[in-house]
Amino acid sequence: AMSDDEQPTFETTESGASQTYPQQAGEIRKGSYLMIKGHPCKCTEISTSKTGKHGHAKAHIVALDIFTGKKYEDLCPSSHNLDVPFVKRTEYQLLSADPETGEVSLLLENGSCKDDLNLPTFVKVGEPTDDDKKVVEEILKGMEDGKEVIVIVQAACGEEKIIQVKISDAK
Repeated sequence: AMSDDEQPTFETTESGASQTYPQQAGEIRKGSYLMIKGHPCKCTEISTSKTGKHGHAKAHIVALDIFTGKKYEDLCPSSHNLDVPFVKRTEYQLLSADPETGEVSLLLENGSCKDDLNLPTFVKVGEPTDDDKKVVEEILKGMEDGKEVIVIVQAACGEEKIIQVKISDAK
């Protein structure tokens, strides 16, 4: 694989601008994605309060980081624009997963391999969530049983994570 410094510098998708789009805080709903303190999060509760006769309504947002499950809160005027991350979900067929190292190999549609992901219990920050553990169990069991394992990868802000598994009988 190419190292980062060999890649062409033009037209990269890593620039911060294209990974998010603005949305008014007042339009955020439960289940909406938004950025809090630079983390892509999914809103779990939102409440708006009027501050007074001439005050602005404030939105109080509680959200969980979509990669780590960590809880973040934000309080801002509901007319205020928030950054909303583009969240993409892609299904890949799993070729292999190593429970020791956490390395995962996925099959891309063009027949090449994607080897840059790890099992979700191998986390850089904090502790894996119960969901992470469940996903890994399903992956390893599916592989052991010789099934076809499809993983669903959620991507946002240049990060990716396996968040779901679909198991079917191998063809």
